[in-house]
Amino acid sequence: MTNIGIAITGSGSTTPELCLDNQGLSQIAETSDDWISSRTGIRKRRLAQPKESLCTIATQASLAALAQAQITPIDIDLIILATSTPDDLFGTASQVQGELEAYRAVAFDMTAACSGFIFGLVTAAQFIRTGVYQNILLIGADILSRWVDWADRRTCVLFGDGAGAVVLQAAERDRLLGFELGSDGSQNSCLNLSYQPQPKQIIAEVTVSQGTYQPITMNGKEVYRFAIQKVPEVIEKALFRSDITVDKIDWLLLHQANQRIMDTVANRLKIPPEKVISNLRNYGNTSAASIPLALDEAVREGKIKQGDIIAASGFGAGLTWGAAIFEWGFS
Repeated sequence: MTNIGIAITGSGSTTPELCLDNQGLSQIAETSDDWISSRTGIRKRRLAQPKESLCTIATQASLAALAQAQITPIDIDLIILATSTPDDLFGTASQVQGELEAYRAVAFDMTAACSGFIFGLVTAAQFIRTGVYQNILLIGADILSRWVDWADRRTCVLFGDGAGAVVLQAAERDRLLGFELGSDGSQNSCLNLSYQPQPKQIIAEVTVSQGTYQPITMNGKEVYRFAIQKVPEVIEKALFRSDITVDKIDWLLLHQANQRIMDTVANRLKIPPEKVISNLRNYGNTSAASIPLALDEAVREGKIKQGDIIAASGFGAGLTWGAAIFEWGFS
């Protein structure tokens, strides 16, 4: 099959009820509301409580997206869950499939950290364009509060928990206009949630590694430099592949990591502030969830309308980055 296009026909999102604002954070780390908000733009974040799981919030966001797309779980052919914080190291996508009762769907996890939603979008598009699948559920979800050192003010102020999802469907006209992806493993040390090995001797002369993952560490200055260089560049490349100019963009939708990064990227692309979607102040950095969460809010608030052209870009650990230019809706 050829000439099959992709349309994004529904979105959904959810965040935990528990809210921790900057004032609350100042009770556990040497920081303040002014320090956090002036440097990041973040005012508060949502945190998953012990009873809440990644599967739970991913399922809730998915149900909202399916309802908006007006399809049922049994219609889904494939579920892609972009996450760095699965409930099970073997993967959580199949658990979501089971909760949704989407029994026809293949399901797998994808890990590309804060770039995960963009990488997942491009991956899903290939399955549709080749005619393999017609209806795909793409989820971005993370519970980074599990892996934050709450005494480290360099990182604990940044992250929150949440989930967002979109439905992608085969269409006669392709709404994914262009994309570009990138990776640079030589800068992997700038942002880590790494495994810390501990030697364990199981019999004489046989020692293996048994340990656990350590809290998030980040070189903030290097990540900032990386983002303001690579993000405008990758968006320009995606625009070139889309054969459209930046003035045709209705909305700039960036990974919600830092308001300074978003402002700098918009300035370099000459995109006015009123075209930049930002909900960072309310949720912090929700990693793979941040783009679909901000997208869903903007759609439900009536900002994003049918036919609007969106330039979306994710960037983060790996280091990875990517951009996709797409038109919202089906009509």
